[in-house]
Formats: sequence, C-alpha cells, structure tokens
Amino acid sequence: MDSKKALLVVSFGTSVTQTREKTIAAIERHLAAEFPDRKLYRAWTSGVIRRKLLKTEGLQIDSVAEALDRIAADGAEDLLVQPTHLLDGEENRLMIEAIRAAADRFASVKIGAPLLSTAEDLIAAADIVNEVCPDLGGDELFVWMGHGSAELLDNVYVALNFLYAREGRDNICVGTVEFDPGFAPVEEMIVRRSPRRAYLMPLMVVAGDHAINDMAGDEPDSWKSIIAASGVEPVCILRGLGEIESVQRRYAEHAKNAAAL
Repeated sequence: MDSKKALLVVSFGTSVTQTREKTIAAIERHLAAEFPDRKLYRAWTSGVIRRKLLKTEGLQIDSVAEALDRIAADGAEDLLVQPTHLLDGEENRLMIEAIRAAADRFASVKIGAPLLSTAEDLIAAADIVNEVCPDLGGDELFVWMGHGSAELLDNVYVALNFLYAREGRDNICVGTVEFDPGFAPVEEMIVRRSPRRAYLMPLMVVAGDHAINDMAGDEPDSWKSIIAASGVEPVCILRGLGEIESVQRRYAEHAKNAAAL
C-alpha cells in the first residue's frame, strides 16, 4: 500500500446496523480489494445519522470535511473518491463542493460517478431483477421502491419503467416513496395484470428505514399493506443494492474510470 494514495468512500449512511455491514461496508471492502495500493477512508454525508450512531453505538464516522482533514494529515497526495450514492443529487453535489474546496491540499483528486449515471448503468440496474428474482412467473410482479426526488432526477425512475416496457417486461415496475411517480405505476400494474403475488424490493443502496417501514412495515399505508389490501400476496425482499455483487463491481468500474482520467 502506498501511503501517499488514498481512497475515500462516501455514503449517505444508515442507522440500521444489519444493513450497514451488508451494504455500505460490503461496497467499501470490494473497493479496497480493487485498489490495494490505496488506504481506505470512510465518510457519511448525513449529520443526523452520524450523530445518532455516536450517541447509540459510540461509533464515530467522519463527515466529508473531517475525512479530508484526516487524509491530508496522514500525508496522502493522490486522492480517489467514490460515492455510494445512487444518483447525482443534492448529497452528491454537496460532497463534490466539499472536495473541491479542499482540492489544493492534494496533488491529484479524482471523483467517481454515482451508481446510476449513464444509460449503460440504467440497463445494468434493470437487469438486477434477473439476479434477485430469476423465476418471476407470469402471474407475479416485481416492484422496485425508489426513494424519489424533487428534482428532475426522477427521470431515472421513469427511464427504468420505459426500459422494462420496451423489453416487454410489463410485470416489473418502479415506484417511489417520495415525490413522483409515487405508488401510481405499481397501482396501475396491479389493476392491469391482476397478479397473484408481488415481490417488493428497495431500489436503494441500503435496506434502511424506508425499506423496513414504508415498504415492508405492518402499518396500513405501507406498500406491503396496500398491495395485500388489493388482494395480491406481497413478498418483501429486504436487500439493499449494496449487497449485490454486480452493483459492487459497478461502483468499482466507476472508480477505475475516474482514476484513469
């Protein structure tokens, strides 16, 4: 390992311990293995989650600014940053701003892209269904729960629905827990197909609070409960994208592409 070379993996974070190890930590381990010459550092962008974990678990996790201070103090000169963000949204842009503000402390700074950044990324994401639910029957549905955004980034969810429709896979769709398109694509698919069963999985890096509560919770407004009330059997898959090896490899590809620039 070269003490002058650093790899900073930046995540939003999660307070759910079991998914943290399976997703964020798994991505970090994969990236560390792909870049054995770089020292691995971690930063989370959510101050709320960092403070909660410090209070409940005594776990200290750096912010982006704190991680950059630590890396500079360790004497690194060549910095490669790979976010585990799904999209280039507000969290990713704030990360980039913080890194650019500290860029003069390093001889070289490269930043990898979020998971869904190109058309090729979207096609790869659409095919994840084949890995997690390969034997999807004609009377079954597969439903992705995305987070959603107030920005035009929601086009990513629309684009995924378009890809499935174009491929004739009209028993797979993407909805969002916040903002558009919301639950509407799921509801429309249930009405159109009258399925027997629906598999639900978060289109999120971690299977955190949204997945546990909004998707798979027992409250009447959870997606599981709404789908069950329509006469369809819901089956919840509490796996974050970060658990999937093809996703981990995708992040590594983005990091390698950035390092090669």
